[in-house]
Amino acid sequence: MLGFLILIKCLGDVDDSHRIVIEDDGLKRIQVRVTGMTCAACSNSVESALKSVNGVFRASVALLQNKADVVFDPALVKDYDIKNAIEDAGFEAEILSEPIKLKTKPNGTLLGQFTIGGMTCAACVNSVEGILRDLPGVKRAVVALATSLGEVEYDPIVISKDDIVNAIEDAGFDASLVESSQHDKIVLGVAGIFSEVDVQLLEGILSLLKGVRQFRYNWISSELEVLFDPEVLGSRSLVDGIEEGSNGKFKLHPINPYSRMTSKDVGETSAMFRLFISSLFLSIPIFFIRVICPYVPLLYSLLLWRCGPFLMGDWLKWALVSVVQFVIGKRFYVAAGRALRNGTTNMDVLVALGTSASYFYSVCALLYGAVTGFWSPTYFETSSMLITFVLLGKYLECLAKGKTSDAIKKLVELAPATALLVIKDKGGRSIGEREIDSLLIQPSDTLKVLPGTKVPADGVVVWGSSYVNESMVTGESAPVLKEDGSTVIGGTMNLHGALHIKATKVGSDAVLSQIISLVETAQMSKAPIQKFADYVASIFVPIVVGLSLMTLFCWYISGILGAYPEEWLPKNGNYFVFSLMFSISVVVIACPCALGLATPTAVMVATGVGANNGVLIKGGEALERAQKIKYVIFDKTGTLTQGKASVTDAKVFTGMGRGEFLRWVASAEASSEHPLAKAIVEYARHFHFFDETSATSQTPSKESTISGWLLDVSDFLALPGRGVKCFVDGKQVLVGNRKLMTESGIAIPDQVEHFVVELEESAKTGVLVAFDENIIGVLGIADPLKREAAVVIEGLLKMGVKPVMVTGDNWRTARAVAKEVGIQDVRAEVMPAGKADVIHSFQKDGSIVSMVGDGINDSPALAAADIGMAIGAGTDIAIEAADYVLMRNNLEDVITAIDLSRKTFSRIRLNYIFAMAYNVIAIPIAGGALYPSLGIMLPPWVAGACMALSSVSVVCSSLLLRRYRKPRLTTILEITVE
Repeated sequence: MLGFLILIKCLGDVDDSHRIVIEDDGLKRIQVRVTGMTCAACSNSVESALKSVNGVFRASVALLQNKADVVFDPALVKDYDIKNAIEDAGFEAEILSEPIKLKTKPNGTLLGQFTIGGMTCAACVNSVEGILRDLPGVKRAVVALATSLGEVEYDPIVISKDDIVNAIEDAGFDASLVESSQHDKIVLGVAGIFSEVDVQLLEGILSLLKGVRQFRYNWISSELEVLFDPEVLGSRSLVDGIEEGSNGKFKLHPINPYSRMTSKDVGETSAMFRLFISSLFLSIPIFFIRVICPYVPLLYSLLLWRCGPFLMGDWLKWALVSVVQFVIGKRFYVAAGRALRNGTTNMDVLVALGTSASYFYSVCALLYGAVTGFWSPTYFETSSMLITFVLLGKYLECLAKGKTSDAIKKLVELAPATALLVIKDKGGRSIGEREIDSLLIQPSDTLKVLPGTKVPADGVVVWGSSYVNESMVTGESAPVLKEDGSTVIGGTMNLHGALHIKATKVGSDAVLSQIISLVETAQMSKAPIQKFADYVASIFVPIVVGLSLMTLFCWYISGILGAYPEEWLPKNGNYFVFSLMFSISVVVIACPCALGLATPTAVMVATGVGANNGVLIKGGEALERAQKIKYVIFDKTGTLTQGKASVTDAKVFTGMGRGEFLRWVASAEASSEHPLAKAIVEYARHFHFFDETSATSQTPSKESTISGWLLDVSDFLALPGRGVKCFVDGKQVLVGNRKLMTESGIAIPDQVEHFVVELEESAKTGVLVAFDENIIGVLGIADPLKREAAVVIEGLLKMGVKPVMVTGDNWRTARAVAKEVGIQDVRAEVMPAGKADVIHSFQKDGSIVSMVGDGINDSPALAAADIGMAIGAGTDIAIEAADYVLMRNNLEDVITAIDLSRKTFSRIRLNYIFAMAYNVIAIPIAGGALYPSLGIMLPPWVAGACMALSSVSVVCSSLLLRRYRKPRLTTILEITVE
C-alpha cells in the first residue's frame, strides 16, 4: 500500500463512508466520490465544472482520493445539481451517504504554518498570497520567500488545512502543513511496520484507545499523525498505549516539527546540488568541444566527421544540451508554466525564454544548414552554461538562506532530547526513574535534572538547590540560584546540584517554544519597505521581456540599414543572430530575485541576532519603525528603578505604637498587588516577627508570616494611581498619596506635609495613612535606580533620541529620580490609563514614540506607542501589546534594539541600492550599449553567471548582520547621530 493510509475513527459505530457536514451561515458541505479522473487536468476540469454552478461557494477536488469537497448554498443549488455538473463534465459521480450532523461550536481561528516549495522570487510570493487570501475562511495569509513558509490564519469551520494545501498545490507549488495552533495533534515516527498486516494491527490498537479522534500513516516516511482529545488522552499515554498494545513490536518517537523543516531544507539544498553537478558534468564536454577541441587536431578531425546530415560535433552538442535543457532544466519550464497559468511572471520565465531562444535557434540553424547548405553558427553551449550557472546560483542561494535561519535552529537545539521522569506511587513517593522523550512531557510531571544537563521543561523546583545558567534564553550571564519554589525555564543549563522540578508549561506554552514562535513570526512578517520590491517584481519581467525585444529589433534594423559594419558580425553569422545574442543576454542578466531577497533575508538575520542577544522582535514592521524612534518614554517603577521597593522611613504622628501602626497598614495592603504594597507588607512582617519585643524567639513558618498576625479586612478597594481603601475591625483605613486624601476630604497637617516633602526631595515616595478620616502616619519608600540607567539615558541622547519619564508618582519624587538619571522631560502623577494620552501627545507631530515598561500595568501605553518594549519579561514573553520583548531586566537592551534596527535597515537600503544598480547597469551592458565604443559584449552564459551571483551577493550581504555585536556600556557614549 503506497501513499497515505487514512484511518478515521468516528463516534460510536459509524461507517467510515460518512462524512461530517458543517453548516455555517446557511451553507452546506458535501463530499462526492468522482470516478474516471486520471491526472491533474481531470481534477481541474471537475473543479471548473463545479465552480461554474451558481450557488457553489467553494469546490476542491482531490485526485488521489477521487473525491470532491463542495460547499454550497442549498437555497440556490441541490445535491443532484452538483452530481449532474460532474457527470456533464464526463465523469461519474456519487454523493456519499448522508452524514451525521454534529453540533460544532466556533472555537475561533487557527493559525497554521505551511511549507511552500517551488517559489523562486517575490512574484511567486505575491501569487501564493493572493491565492490564499481569496480562499473562504482565510482571515490572514503571510508568505516568506526566505524561509519558504506561509502562515495562514483560518476558520476551521469554513476551511480545513487540507483545503489550504490543495489550493497551494493547485497553483503549481508544493505544500505541506508544518504545525497548527491545535494542541491535540502529534506526529510520531514508527519503527516495526513491514507489511499491511502491521498497519492493520496499528489500526486496531488505535481504535481501542479512548480519546483518539483521527490518524493517518504515511508508508513512505513511516510517520503516524494522530489527532486526539488532550482532555482524555495525553501524548505519552498515547505512545505507551501503542507500544504496549503491540507487545513491543512498534517503537515510536515524536518528531519535532522544526526538525522536519530542517531536514526538508537540507533535502532541497541537496537536490539543487545534484542538479548543478549533473548540469556541470554535461556542460563541460560542450564547452570543451567549442573551445578546446579546435586546437587538438585528432579530436577536431573526429568532430568534423560527417554523420548523416550533421557533423559528429553537432550531434554530440545537441544530445548533451537536450538533456540539460529538458531534463535538468525541466524545473524552469514547470515553474514558468505555473507562473503564466496564474497570470504572473517570475525569474523562471526569463530563464526559460533565454535558454529556449538559444536552444531552438541552434536547432533551426542546423536544420536550415542541412536543407540549404548555408551553415550558421550554433549556440548550444549558451543554453547549457546558462542553466549551469543559474543552478549554481540557486544552490549557493539555498546555502545562504539556510544560514539566515540559524537562530531558530540554535533555539530548537537548546531543548534536550530526553528527560528523566520520576515515577511515583499513589502516595506520592518516588519509586523509580524513566527516561522519556522531552516532547512527551506532560503538565504536572516530576522531572529529575542532573548537574550538567539541561532543564527539559518550564516548571517549579520541588526539591533540591542549584545554580542555573539562563543566558541561552534570557541573555543574563550570571547563574541564578534555584531552590524549592523557584521557577525554571526549559532549555537552561543546570550547573551544580540535582533538582526535582514539576513541569508547568510544555509544548507551545513553554517559554522556549514561545521565543521560537516569536522569532518565526517576525521572520515571516513583511516590512513596509518590501512593498516597493513586491511592486517592482510584479512588473519587472514584462519590462525586461519588452527591453529584450526592443534590443533585438534595434540591433537588427540598425544592421539592415547599415548603421554598423558587417565586420562586427560573427563568422558565418547574420544580423539576426548578432541581434539575438544581445537580446538573450538582456533576458538572462536581469534579476528580480535580488530585489525580492533584499528585505526578508536581512529581517531574518536581524531577528535571529536579536534573539541571541535577548531582544525578541515581533516583526519586520516593528523593526522598520524602531530605526525612526524620536522619543523613548520610560516607566519609572521597575523600568528605570530596580523594582525592589523597600520601606526606609516609618513615622507615626499620634500616640499609636509603631508595631500596631504597621500591623494596621499591612492588613490594608495585604490584598493589593502593587509593588509598594508588597514592600510595606514585607517591612511590617519583618518588624512584627523580629523587632517587636513580644515576638517569639523562633523563626515563624512561611504560612504564619503571611497571615495569622494580620487583622480582618472588609470592603477592600484598590484605586489605581491613588492607593487603597478598606475597613479594618470596623474602622476605615486609607493608604495612598495626597490625591487619595484630598478626594476623601481628609486634611493634611503641615508637619505631615513637611515630612512628605523631605522624602520626595530625597527621591523617595511618601505614603500617607489615615484612620477614621485622620492622618496618623507616613511611610517613606525608596526604589533604587538600576546601575546602567544614567549611562543608557546619556547614550540615547547621543543617538538623537529624547528620553521621557512618565510615572504615577508625585512631582517631587519624579523630578528627583529624573535628575539623577539625566532625564529633562518628566510627566508625573499620571494614571495608568493616562500614559497612553501622554504618548498620543508626542505622536501629534508624526514622531515615532517608543514606550518601555515592565508589562504589568503598562499594556495600554505599550499598545498606544509606535514601538512598545516590554522589559524584564523573561518568564512571560507573550505580551501581546509589545512589539519588542527585552528578555533581560537591563536597560542596555533598549539601546541594542534601536541600534540593531538602524544597522538592519542600513543593510536593507544597501541591498536595494545594489539590486537596483545591478539591473540598471547590467541590462544596458548586456544589450550592447558599450559595444560600439569599447567592444564589450557579454555572451549569454556570462550574463547568466552575473544574474546568478547577484542574488547570492544580496543574501551574503544580509548575512554580514550575523557579525553584529551589541554596544557595551563603555562604547554607548561614543554613539553619535550620523
